[in-house]
Amino acid sequence: MTAMKWAGRLPAVKSKADLVYDSVRAAVASGELRPGERINMDELARAFGVSKIPVREAVKRLESEGLLISRVHSGVTVSEVDKNEIRGVFLAREAIEGLVGRLAAQNADPGLISGLQDVQRRMRAAVGAGDDQVLSALNTDFHRRLAAASGYRVLAELTEQLLLTIQRYRLIAPKDGMDWGSVVEEHEAVIRALRGGDPEAVAAAASAHTVSQSRLEGDRDR
Repeated sequence: MTAMKWAGRLPAVKSKADLVYDSVRAAVASGELRPGERINMDELARAFGVSKIPVREAVKRLESEGLLISRVHSGVTVSEVDKNEIRGVFLAREAIEGLVGRLAAQNADPGLISGLQDVQRRMRAAVGAGDDQVLSALNTDFHRRLAAASGYRVLAELTEQLLLTIQRYRLIAPKDGMDWGSVVEEHEAVIRALRGGDPEAVAAAASAHTVSQSRLEGDRDR
């Protein structure tokens, strides 16, 4: 495994296993750990300054999420992204995004809208800078906030899992570039509907956004 620039000594806040999990998961999501890359468990433990026990716990959790694969003779590697399954991932996003938007509208408060506007402000700045990595993280933050506002943990977890899969897919997708400008504008439509207090309008805007991005991703992969 390459030098772990993303690893470091762990503060005593969460359990050691949780913090190893969070850090490795973030590295997989960002592409610092690439699909197919081998993970040396001993090196990982040394990099974090922990024993092998929390590392094994974190790896098992990441395996259960399909992010890592453990094989007897080849050790632990980052799982590949299955291009044949990615269409199903987008279909799942289309199915739940409208529901998430509708429920978020029912629970919306000034804090939610203010937080989404702040994400949008940072996204516009990142569009100007052409920073795809920051844009991808901010896009996840936008949808994570909506999913959290739905009030259902299962919807937040599903959203998180699907967004991570899409984020990883974009690392290996054809490099024509994302149309982040359209993403920002579609997010604005969701915020306008939230301000209007109409759950059905929010659901429609959220669904339209997901369908639009799904089609664009399909075009990139042709």
